[in-house]
Amino acid sequence: MNECKTIGIHYDALKLAVSRDYTQFYLKDVQVKDIKRGFVCGNSKQDPLPEAESLQTKVIVMQHPVQIQNGYTPVLDCHTSHIACKFKEITSKIDR
Repeated sequence: MNECKTIGIHYDALKLAVSRDYTQFYLKDVQVKDIKRGFVCGNSKQDPLPEAESLQTKVIVMQHPVQIQNGYTPVLDCHTSHIACKFKEITSKIDR
């Protein structure tokens, strides 16, 4: 476990960051190259982060050239990462 030296948003120091904050932070004895875009960080001893094998979400698709069906694997933008996600089961569609 590493000690967090500082937390900030746009170079302004913070005492605490919460969900949805885009932050920068510096950890003792951790190099920038060791943390990649899209990583989730937290306190593994006091409040470990759960791993999700799947999730259910609402997706809005605009002007797609072909029919989207189960098994479709688009690249989605999640925060600052680009991740390939497979649509296992499409439960409903609305055509507007």
